[in-house]
Parts: sequence; C-alpha cells; structure tokens
Amino acid sequence: MDRSQQLDLVIVVDRLLTGFDAPCLSTLFMDRQPMAPQNIIQAFSRTNRLFDYAKQYGQIVTFQAPKEYKDAINRALKLYSRGGDGNPIAEDWDNVRTSFSISLKAIRNLARTPEDIAGLSRKQKKEFIHLFRALDHDFAHLKSFSVYEPYILDEFGFSEEEYEDYAAMYKNVMEELKRPDDGLEPDGDPVWDDYDLVAYSRLRIDFEYIVELLRGVVESLDQSQNDFNEAEFEARIRAIKEIIAEFAGDNPKLSVLLMQVVDELEKDKERFLGQDISFIINQMRYAVIDAEIRKYAEKWYLDFEDVRYEAFHFRDGELANENKLKDSADYASYRKENKDALPKFKFRKLMIDEFKNVLMTEIAPLMD
Repeated sequence: MDRSQQLDLVIVVDRLLTGFDAPCLSTLFMDRQPMAPQNIIQAFSRTNRLFDYAKQYGQIVTFQAPKEYKDAINRALKLYSRGGDGNPIAEDWDNVRTSFSISLKAIRNLARTPEDIAGLSRKQKKEFIHLFRALDHDFAHLKSFSVYEPYILDEFGFSEEEYEDYAAMYKNVMEELKRPDDGLEPDGDPVWDDYDLVAYSRLRIDFEYIVELLRGVVESLDQSQNDFNEAEFEARIRAIKEIIAEFAGDNPKLSVLLMQVVDELEKDKERFLGQDISFIINQMRYAVIDAEIRKYAEKWYLDFEDVRYEAFHFRDGELANENKLKDSADYASYRKENKDALPKFKFRKLMIDEFKNVLMTEIAPLMD
C-alpha cells in the first residue's frame, strides 16, 4: 500500500464511521515507513474534522512502529507550527499522567481542598488561578487518551466532582480578583486573560442544550420517506440518551422526564412530525409541577392558584407571602373533616415546613 492509498483509507474509514456512532473513532492504518509530514498533518486534519454535535473529534491509531510514528508526528508538528520553531507536542500516556500528578500536587500544596481556597490571601488566590489552569490543561489532556477511564483518578485520590468544586472556586476567585482591592484598581496580572476551562464539561450540559439537540432530531424527521436515514436517527438518539444520563447527575428528576420524551420519540416518530419539541417538553414539565401543587393544596385546604403563585415566587428558602398563605388555608374545614385535627398554630407551621422541604424539593428541579 503506497502513502496515497494510506491517506485515502483514513478518509474512507472516517466517513464510514461518522454516520453511525458517537463519539466516532477513526483508524489510521500505517505501514512501517512513516508518511510524509504533509500527509500526516492532512490525515490528522481530516480525521479530526467536526461532523455534527456527536462527532467532535476522531482518533488516530497506529498498529505498527508506534515509536517511529511518534517521532514522525513530532517532526510534522514542529515543521507546521510557529514557523518551524515549535517543540514536539505528541506526548505519551506516562508523560501526561506524570504531568497531571505534578499539577494536582501543586494545587493541593496551596489548598488541600476546594473549600480551603476561600481563606487564601489575594496573592495566594492569584497563584491558585495559575495552578488551576495548569491542572485543567493536564486533566483535559489525560482525558483525551482512549485508555482513560474515570476509575484511574482513584490512584490520585481525585475525582470529577472534586475537579468541578475546584472549577467553581476558580470562577468565584476570578470574579473576586477582578474587583478593586482596598480602593485600588485591578493590576495588570495575567489572570485577566480569556482562558477557557478545557476539562470542564458536565456542568455545561443543561436543560436548554438537550432541548436544542432534540429539536434538531425532530426537524430531521420532516423529510420524505426516501431521504430519511434511520441509522443516523438511531445514532443521534443514542448520543442524546448518553447526554441525558450525564445530566442526571445534576438533575435526576428532569432527566427522567427528558428520557421519557426520547423514548416516545424513538417509538413513535410520526407523532412528533412538525411539532415544537420544547412546547411538548414544557407541557409535560408543568403537568408534573401542577400535579404536585394540587396534591399539596388539597392536603392543606388551600387554593391551587395561591399555592402555585407561591411556588413560582419562592426565593432563597422563603415564600413571597407566607402569612397570607397561612391565612388562606380553610382551617375550619380541615378541623371538621379530621377527628385528630392539629391545633391551628401547629397546622400552619407544618403546612409551611412541608411547602419548603417537601413540595419545593419535588418541583424545584423541574422549574426554570
């Protein structure tokens, strides 16, 4: 097989895979002789090109002579980066693990836990910004390897959750440091650049993002029977299910509802033709919310609309009109219908406690 045939095979395999799985893995078959630098760069570019929301990257695999190809890739990257003055950047797994370990130790030497960051001085918080960016870079690099699995983090006593806690503190510290200190203007420290966290992913997945993905799937149904690609539809449904499963870590109740919509879409596509998926989802969402509100209102002899108003205006653990809601309860009817009726003051207290700790716990995850 000559080099042009190798490159063609890369492209063909990539095209075959992009329509059927997500994320897609594209295989690069190479013989003992490394490809020319320009062909290596082209192969990487073609394999890693974006396809859709489900295909954000490809994967290069060498089946022979990995050391020779690592050297060849380094030469190609050096040749085609920064005018030929760049350094080789194709690293192996062990080097990346070591770099990640060093970054993690450095940040823990400064702040053993994310909670410790709040007590740091302004100077130390600036140091934290730089150390966390290094950790973020190395963590993202570690996760980019196909051999990475979350359990690997156990070796370091680290987790995705701890990373996200550090990331949350990073955002808070960035906002704090941008404010003047003791009346002085913020200095020209490089913490003010536009660095984007690259390992930060799970918390970016939200309800609206998933709805947009579903809207795209529904819009793709509006085609003639001959144009519809069943394999692509199934691949997109699988990808959305994976995203919803990830989102469940943040909002399990809303995830159950979204998964129900996806299951119905998968079973009965015609029902969704020409429909606004966001309207359907919101109908389901508010139906569940109203059912919980109605159940609470009936239990405590309250008007449904009064409870609904308080639920949608509940802020920072407090009702908008707590005393008004207490007064609106039909305590006389409650006492008449219950032999073991509570005294009025206990009735009111339990009613408000259940509103805050039971009703809102049930419906808040489903609300905007």
